[in-house]
Amino acid sequence: ESPIIPMNTNSRTPLEEKPGAVSTLKTQSSGDNFPRRLPIGAEVGSSGVHFRVWAPKSKRASVLISETADLSRTAWLAEMEPERDGYFSLLVPDASPGLFYKFRLDSGDFPDPVSRFQPEGPHGPSQIIDPASYPWKDANWRGAPRAGQVIYEMHLGTFTKEGTFAAAAEQLPKLAELGITLLELMPVADFPGRFGWGYDGVNLFAPTRLYGRPDDLRFFVDRAHHFRLGVILDVVYNHIGPDGNYLKHFSTDYFSHRYSNEWGEALNFDGENSEPVREFFISNARYWIDEFHLDGLRLDATQQIFDSSAKHIVQEIGQAVRVAGAGRATYIVAENESQESGLVRSVSAGGYGLDALWNDDFHHTAKVALAGRGEAYYSDYRGTPQEILSAIKWGYLFQGQRYAWQKKPRGKPALDLHPEQFVIFLENHDQIANSLHGTRVHQRTSPGRFRAFTALVLLGPNTPMLFQGQEFAASAPFFYFADHNPELAKLVSKGRREFLSQFASITTSEAQCMLVDPELESTFRRCKLDFSERETHGEVSNLHRDLLRLRREDPVLSRPKRLGVDGAVLGPEAFVVRFFAEDGQDRLLLVNLGCDLRLDSVAEPLLAPPEQCRWKVEWSSESCLYGGGGTPPIEVEGSWFILGQAAVLMSPEPEGKNGKAGPQN
Repeated sequence: ESPIIPMNTNSRTPLEEKPGAVSTLKTQSSGDNFPRRLPIGAEVGSSGVHFRVWAPKSKRASVLISETADLSRTAWLAEMEPERDGYFSLLVPDASPGLFYKFRLDSGDFPDPVSRFQPEGPHGPSQIIDPASYPWKDANWRGAPRAGQVIYEMHLGTFTKEGTFAAAAEQLPKLAELGITLLELMPVADFPGRFGWGYDGVNLFAPTRLYGRPDDLRFFVDRAHHFRLGVILDVVYNHIGPDGNYLKHFSTDYFSHRYSNEWGEALNFDGENSEPVREFFISNARYWIDEFHLDGLRLDATQQIFDSSAKHIVQEIGQAVRVAGAGRATYIVAENESQESGLVRSVSAGGYGLDALWNDDFHHTAKVALAGRGEAYYSDYRGTPQEILSAIKWGYLFQGQRYAWQKKPRGKPALDLHPEQFVIFLENHDQIANSLHGTRVHQRTSPGRFRAFTALVLLGPNTPMLFQGQEFAASAPFFYFADHNPELAKLVSKGRREFLSQFASITTSEAQCMLVDPELESTFRRCKLDFSERETHGEVSNLHRDLLRLRREDPVLSRPKRLGVDGAVLGPEAFVVRFFAEDGQDRLLLVNLGCDLRLDSVAEPLLAPPEQCRWKVEWSSESCLYGGGGTPPIEVEGSWFILGQAAVLMSPEPEGKNGKAGPQN
């Protein structure tokens, strides 16, 4: 064997004096017994750092290691030992956390596909990270079960002015006080540029340097658990971003030509040499749960994850998350445009075993009801009381019927699912951005309708989700923004305009002049929240805080069950939702998005109170605390007054003596 160059400062050859010099390094051990957490990547142990990579396209592989990010000036070259099936590995006894490295292949030098950190972005070197060095304090945290969650979607770069994990951690007490239980982080996997949504990530194991270092994310999760907040991460397993994507230099088998993907090349989960690809993504799912103590995942656009294998990759990812939880409850929610309900059925029932699905149908009918606009993919919705009730009770509105916008059937039967398995929302990152001005829902409707629909979302039996700032009617828009290289930026901007052209109102010359450029830093900065609006918009903050307290504390609303609600249409824009309780102490939620409605005789059994009881007002969206105009009596001597543009929650109370109603609170 050639002599080993020790990897420590005192005995290392001073290559700083020879710019561009590379010294040869060889190790004494192959590291066969090294206790790895992941199949590939650079991992720290007591005997050094073990490197392993899948690179079947290359005949040889080496690792370049340096104390600085400039590997072209000072680096130590260590040739890796070939294994079967295109893997290479090497144990470097004197390597340590903090050093920089790249893999040298036949086609050049590239960052690690499983890099845990890219301090200079996707085109720079990887950095050795020791995940075991963080002092976790969440040993008593038991995770995030499906039941009882209130989700809060956030984009780390715009949630605070600083746009960092550390700054976001400072806001956690406020979110916990509000009543949020589960934070859903938009993707944090590293991507090129200074800002972006994160859905074009290319270093899927590396938290982006834009928000901080890996331990800053760990601190964020640790603090969240301290405040009884779960954290799940939005991950993209349907494509890889175009810029900084070096996977093809390691193997072209990462990608498949068998399927057409909306955002680039489909990933190879079922073709030749797909096993290492499956291992890569399954390991990624495990990694976030294991090394960052995350409580689950949100799977982006699962309809674009193609797999004809006997066991679908989504099912395997879900099972890997459960195992990685190591006894903690984990939560997995999927976005699925084609509305495949089997994603959340148990594996024993032929499903994939996930917890919940985003329900775009609810959002779309709600948006039409609130804003009165039905263009493009909203064109199959009328925003009627019956649509809204059906979405609350049964989840998807399209469960196999023809969907005219796509000119084909959409969805699968879901009548057997629990209401909690559908995540409903009035805002999310996509739907706000898919508008001319990136406007929030409260800016597209009346205050009364906004309050009423907010009550329906937060008190209903489904799992509610808020988008950052929604809880205080944030004035900040949310646009699509992405800092790409100039050539790619032009293509992205053009593609964005083409996507929005499905809305006829945006195709006018007047509207086209108003569209913002995604690549401008000003577009990104306009989306940052102003937390002073929690106070200046205090009436909206009060609304959300009180509704979430009701959801958490009310003995009926806090325990939704399958077939536990029913509803009836009372007028052109009015309806009632009845929540059934085992002890008969039901709840009524009256919602009227239109004008005041007077009913002298009501042929609707859902309005009948429990025996020897009458209804009393428990809560009203027209409370002066929320900016409303006050709530007059709702039921007087058997006649009903359904307040316009309002929601009123009612509970039963015993009648007074001689059958007369007692005093109303």
